[in-house]
Amino acid sequence: MTKLPSDWGGRPCWAEVDLDALAHNVRLLAARAAPARTYAVVKANAYGHGAVAVSRAALAAGASGLAVVAVDEGEELRRAGIEAPVLVVGYTPASDAERVVRLGLRPTVAADDVLDALSAAAARAGATVPIHVEIETGLNRHGLRPDLAVALAERARDLPGVRVEGLFTHFAAAEEGDQRFTRRQFEVLREVSARLPWVPERHCSASASVLLDHEMALEVVRAGLSLYGYRPAPWCGTDADLRPVLSLRARIARVLDLERGATVGYGRTWAATRPSRVALVMCGYADGYRRALSNRAHLLVGGRRVPVVGRVAMDMCMADVTAVPEVRAGDVATLIGRDGEERVDADELAALADTISWEILAGLSARVPRLYLGEGQVSAVTTLVERP
Repeated sequence: MTKLPSDWGGRPCWAEVDLDALAHNVRLLAARAAPARTYAVVKANAYGHGAVAVSRAALAAGASGLAVVAVDEGEELRRAGIEAPVLVVGYTPASDAERVVRLGLRPTVAADDVLDALSAAAARAGATVPIHVEIETGLNRHGLRPDLAVALAERARDLPGVRVEGLFTHFAAAEEGDQRFTRRQFEVLREVSARLPWVPERHCSASASVLLDHEMALEVVRAGLSLYGYRPAPWCGTDADLRPVLSLRARIARVLDLERGATVGYGRTWAATRPSRVALVMCGYADGYRRALSNRAHLLVGGRRVPVVGRVAMDMCMADVTAVPEVRAGDVATLIGRDGEERVDADELAALADTISWEILAGLSARVPRLYLGEGQVSAVTTLVERP
């Protein structure tokens, strides 16, 4: 476990983000995608890991650009001094055109009013905005159906201040076993790009396709979940040495001795079946440790798995540490990560909470401090009140 800084006085719950593991994953995925360039997906605060620090580390490890879902996320990166290409894959309203131009972002455009606003704003600034057009191939969210996408791209070609840099689609089921629908989506993208041969970039591969099918890499890939050390499905890229990047830990505030029959937590959903020792762990659902894990999950104390007992509360949870008699207040519990030979990962918690690892990671609250590690040492810390 990481040794905390000697002056650490933050909340008794924190995340450790291993930037060496992140860099390893970036290099691995970039090598699999080559010669395609790799964009690191850092939306949703880099899936809970911290967008600025992760972006810097990913770019240093060989990522060619970054992908976010909103202009605000792009602005956060620019304010941090990050100058790399930033693709906005989500909805950008026409009202954000001036900001997109000022920040030098690459927006996804799906409507004429947005296209016109970007063209006008760029012309006023004496700039050219690279835009991307999403092709609707089956996900039925943001994209344009092929004929409409071609028409918008051709119209953009004739407007000042904008340049169609890329065409892309978003797979609906790339992590599923049957790849026929994904292959059809891929073919539609290729058919549209053949009608627009002057557009230089195409992208469709996210983590699953990067791990499974090199043909789909095209010119650019968008790597998200696997950057953070997880597979979109257990059978995706089983030969890839992905390394989980994030650990979630918390202090034990108290250890209570309970008699047989004593209950713990709201609703009295757990009762001791024998004299028990229960630890108060300072991490709850407001930190991102989901209430659905109540009476189901295990966490690690002293290198051993111990059960979560009672309902997970907003700011804390409880664990039965009867089997770890040496535990004391002030000790560290691991809710995600490794302690000794034992490990709890986001996949395990996702299965227990009937969700996916993406949600477990991205759900980590902003109030949880992030400690960024390089070569086993803390290199930076972000909290609600302090950012590097």
